[in-house]
Amino acid sequence: MKNLLFTFLISYSIFAQEIPARWDELTATDWELALEKSNYTCILPFGVLEKHGPQGPIGSDLIKVREWSARATKKEYAVVFPDYFYGQINEAKQQFGTFSLPSKLAMELLEATCREIGRNGFKKIIIVNGHGGNPQMIRYFIQNQLEKRRDYVVYFFDPTTPKSVTQRANEIRKSDSSYDQHGGENETSMLMHLRPDLVKLDYAMNESGQNQKRLSLSKDLYTAIWWYASYPNHYAGVGEVASLELGKLLSDSMEKSLITAIKEVKNDDETLRIQNEYFDNVKN
Repeated sequence: MKNLLFTFLISYSIFAQEIPARWDELTATDWELALEKSNYTCILPFGVLEKHGPQGPIGSDLIKVREWSARATKKEYAVVFPDYFYGQINEAKQQFGTFSLPSKLAMELLEATCREIGRNGFKKIIIVNGHGGNPQMIRYFIQNQLEKRRDYVVYFFDPTTPKSVTQRANEIRKSDSSYDQHGGENETSMLMHLRPDLVKLDYAMNESGQNQKRLSLSKDLYTAIWWYASYPNHYAGVGEVASLELGKLLSDSMEKSLITAIKEVKNDDETLRIQNEYFDNVKN
């Protein structure tokens, strides 16, 4: 009984200690405690640097995932890696502010980053994405994790918006959601909620965010230039109608979903076990 009580008190003292969630704010002395408290879970906030209409900050995608991660880890602890902006953004290189690396380098850098996170003791890496052009890259990267054995698992946080949130958003929204794809009402609203000091809403009407429909290809065909053909200003939507109410609704939903995902990953020991089992059975 005494041993059980002692173990409980030790565990409680570990989880009760206040230490930063951000990787770059931890001390080396805190490291082992951070690993234990997070159950070896690290969040990789993934965005890009690109134009977000004439009114939004270049780092909007990073700001969203940075803020969601910071707020979520106050309620469910995990370590948060510094901002990572080496995603896929070839379609916006005609715009100032875009930072686009060669695709091979981007994939190698993501692999090396995850490997270094793993080398530092983490067994579970959650990629939290803020950029609409990254999911295909992330899924391809994660599937390639099965190329060789690793002592960590990479997860992709890719939440579905709850029906109740979508319904309420549709009641608040003032623009056509089918054209609200980049720097429009949704995204500008979230930035107004998260970092109102960085949004210059009066600039939003300086450019058109309407689909120019310069290609007439069927939906059965995909080509890399489709985005530029549709939105040459790299702006898709109506940013000037953004609202704090919509931004809070959407951001709070993302934060809640991320908290749930962090808890699930922290409690998940089966994925790594099965991944190891897979490699035990792979014939060289």
